[in-house]
Amino acid sequence: MDSTSYVRILENNLLPYVRSQRMGRNWIFQQDNDPKHSSNITKRWLHQKKITKMEWPSQSPDLNPIEHLWNDVEQEVQRQKPSNIRELEVVIKKTWAQISFQRCPNLEDSMPRRCSAVIKNFGYPTKY
Repeated sequence: MDSTSYVRILENNLLPYVRSQRMGRNWIFQQDNDPKHSSNITKRWLHQKKITKMEWPSQSPDLNPIEHLWNDVEQEVQRQKPSNIRELEVVIKKTWAQISFQRCPNLEDSMPRRCSAVIKNFGYPTKY
């Protein structure tokens, strides 16, 4: 995926979602430092749309709860050992669909503890 595709996804998904939730401007967008997220194309689009972006450290899996969800998917892929791209896609989609709806709020609720652990550990890796 390139920056143009990423911006298209934001345009077609993020903005409609924010509007549907009636959030107005009272929200902050968080993304990691993937090159397509920090490209000039993406920065320009975010600026034009007046989207406030949270600054984020480049290597911070302990502060990024979605990394735990990706880890769940990765473990299942390793367990099932798909033998081709189609099987890989099926395993990923099935595993993602089976993630409990409660898992996300639980990860979100853990953020204060995660932040405290990172501060206490002077930015070094934590148990998260």
